[in-house]
Amino acid sequence: MNLEVVTTDPIARSLGTWSAGLTVGSILLRIFLSLLMGAFIGWERSNKRHSAGLRTFMLTFLVGTLAAIVDSYTFCASERDGHFLLSVSVIVGASIIAVHSVFYSSRNQIKGLTTAVGLWVAAVTGISLGIGCYTVGLAAFAALLCILLWFPPLEAALNNRSNHFEVHLELTNSVSLQDFVTVIRRLGLRIDEIEQNPAYVGSGLSVYSISISVSSEMLKKYKTHAEIIEALKTLDYIYHIEEMHS
Repeated sequence: MNLEVVTTDPIARSLGTWSAGLTVGSILLRIFLSLLMGAFIGWERSNKRHSAGLRTFMLTFLVGTLAAIVDSYTFCASERDGHFLLSVSVIVGASIIAVHSVFYSSRNQIKGLTTAVGLWVAAVTGISLGIGCYTVGLAAFAALLCILLWFPPLEAALNNRSNHFEVHLELTNSVSLQDFVTVIRRLGLRIDEIEQNPAYVGSGLSVYSISISVSSEMLKKYKTHAEIIEALKTLDYIYHIEEMHS
């Protein structure tokens, strides 16, 4: 059953009443937009070598859109109050997939948080397209794309000036850890936590994840994390050191 739908969505109004109702044209438009948006976001993720890439995001957008279309059709056909069960299931399913996309790397870094939340947002955006909320869908897509493309450099710049950071440290032997701690204190830094990484047992290296706070006002004002780490790299007993990012 096809019902004429009066909508307040600006894009739907500009396209015409056909785009607001469940017509062949509106359904194809919504599916096309969901695939296009998924392709853009998936390309950005795969270009940065993340596990969820082009096909994953296209499918996530698509399943949200299809679920909303089927729910909308069921709602219109029943001519009574309906429940968007498929759409709710998609949101729950996307949340479960997102949780399982988060993992710890061998360096005790949490990986996949951004991609996990991105999948969840993609599913909700797909649903908004499926019910004909084109403006909401396009606005959410634009916001998601901007966050993924433009915010990482800003986030890195802010983090590089923060008073707290975490490093992955590889020492040639465990005896040198005390020397490292002594140097850290002399530089005006404070060690908040030291955790030995069991993933490197038997490698011949002593590997640690170390949380550091900048206590020196001079360092806070003039030195970035990158400059501090470059200075620490000059120590003979350090095999490798780098800042850890989530």
